[in-house]
Order: sequence, then C-alpha cells, then structure tokens
Amino acid sequence: MKKFLYLSSIFTFLIMMSFTVFDFYSSMTKVDYVDGSKTLKFTTKMNTSHISDAIKINRNTAGFEAEVKKYVNNNFDVFVNGAPKNLTFTGSQVNGETVWVYFETGGVSDISSLKIKNSILLSAFPKQFNIVNIAYKGNQKTMNFQRGKEVNEVSF
Repeated sequence: MKKFLYLSSIFTFLIMMSFTVFDFYSSMTKVDYVDGSKTLKFTTKMNTSHISDAIKINRNTAGFEAEVKKYVNNNFDVFVNGAPKNLTFTGSQVNGETVWVYFETGGVSDISSLKIKNSILLSAFPKQFNIVNIAYKGNQKTMNFQRGKEVNEVSF
C-alpha cells in the first residue's frame, strides 16, 4: 500500500508539473515574393508582452506601434544576391497577445540567394527562437535564428 501511495503521489506531482506554464519565446516571419511588383513582402508575428518588455514601453502607450516598427527595423536585415535591401514598413497592428508588423522591399527581379539577419528579441530573451518561412516562385524555405546564430542564408 505504501508503494502504491508513493507511486501515485509521484504520478500526481508529474501531472501537476505538466500544467505549469513555461514561457516560450518566439517570433515568426512569413516572406512572400510578389512577381508582378518584384517585391518581397514580410509579415512578422510576435508576442505583445515580450516585445513590450524588450522595448520597455507599455503596449497601451500611443507610440507603442511606432517603437515596435523601429525595433524591427534595427533587428531585421535582408540581403538579396549579396546586396542589402532597404525595408519599407507598410503597417502594424496589435491584436491582443499578438503584434503583427508588415514591411517589404522592392526591386527584386530574381533571387539566387537570400540572406537575413534576424535578431528580434534575442538580446532580451536568451532562449528566443525566430523562424522565417520564405515562399519564392513555388519554392518553400525555412530559416531558424537564435542567440549566436542571428544570420542565415538560403539559395534558390
């Protein structure tokens, strides 16, 4: 009986631990190539409270979205075929626990290589993991970024 009580208490403890909340730090960026306009369109999704902590601004502050755009601009760089590209921000929105940031770069006629530096939230959260999914002329590629690996490159 003691053995049964001991095992059931361990089992109960393990079940209780499985319901413990662990913070998961990540961002996801989707990159779509628009052939007609020769544009790469980026959509980045982040956790609202994580970005708020990183930029040290309350999410309810009027300038929050402008600061998020500035932060992304300082922590996300794109190089097409080795040449740096300027990013133009086209919008952003806060939707509950998610912040969406939209930006693009034009004048992209053909991509043989795409290099991205993505250090979003990496300095604020050591376990941050950033994912970039790229869709280019029927090809799908995925890049992963984490502290110590802020730059990644794919070929098409």
